Amino acid sequence: MRRDVWSAYKVPLLFVAPAVLGLLFLHVFPIVQGLVLSMLESNKSTIEQYLHAPFVGFENYKQILFSSDSQIRQGLFDAIRNTILYTVFVTGGTILLGIGGALLVHRNFKGRAVARTLLLFSWIIPSYVVGMLWGFMWQQEEGIVNQLLFDRMHLDVMTSWIGVHWDYDAIGNLIKPRWLTGENTLWAIVIPTVWRFWPFAMVMFLAGLSSIPKEIYEAAAMDGAKKSEQFFHITLPLLRPVIAMIVLQGLITNVYSFNIVSMMFGNGAGFPGKYGDLLMPNIFRNSFQMWNFGVGAAMSSMLMVVMMVVVMLWYRRFREDLSNG
Repeated sequence: MRRDVWSAYKVPLLFVAPAVLGLLFLHVFPIVQGLVLSMLESNKSTIEQYLHAPFVGFENYKQILFSSDSQIRQGLFDAIRNTILYTVFVTGGTILLGIGGALLVHRNFKGRAVARTLLLFSWIIPSYVVGMLWGFMWQQEEGIVNQLLFDRMHLDVMTSWIGVHWDYDAIGNLIKPRWLTGENTLWAIVIPTVWRFWPFAMVMFLAGLSSIPKEIYEAAAMDGAKKSEQFFHITLPLLRPVIAMIVLQGLITNVYSFNIVSMMFGNGAGFPGKYGDLLMPNIFRNSFQMWNFGVGAAMSSMLMVVMMVVVMLWYRRFREDLSNG
């Protein structure tokens, strides 16, 4: 019987075999190696020393999760907190700007094609270039952000409109905020990331808007529905499959974000401080700057498990929307 099955499916199996071997080599083998490495006391860089690294079981996991005096543990928990906030703000901002941009360019107006092209500009810039560019823009004294925010005219307008009071030093000079250190660091990372990725959401929402039949809006208008009512009761519900995909893309991309932080704070995952450190730069520094590969592999393994759970929860939440879409 087995010989008959092999004879019947021999050709298809031979065609599928390279893809299966590729998946095993590129996915399964690295995952297994990472799990093994997470149980070794590996703090050396050569392959020979890695092969002879002592087995320590779950000691690396204990050090990360339960060692209260461990700086590695404290740094990881700071990175987890920052990554959660970063993911929420970036994903939410990307969705809001994406919907707004899509609604604007979905209308018929002269120069619509040019407007759509120009709005994609930030999306085509490589993320590591975005990190370098905004790193210069956030400089305290010479950065263009502070130059624009603290222009004399802008200061007078903001002071009179929203009652903001600025701090001055002993000789009367304005103290400009530091964006790359302290509590402002997270915003210095969130804003460039939203700027980089919101055109992608706009394109997705634009495709979703184009698929909604105009007859639905015409029928709603005849029934007396206002534009705001049409948006909340027609547009948003019909865009839920698109929102689901953007949320998934945002969760994965932002949790694994690396390039913008690494270039903004120094090539090679520079340290942005406790208020701006993210998971991937933290894992990178532990693995390739501190040479603690066992701890880095343990962090990566735990992150992989957590992300699998997050994706499962996402699928349960949006399963109905995806099947209807």
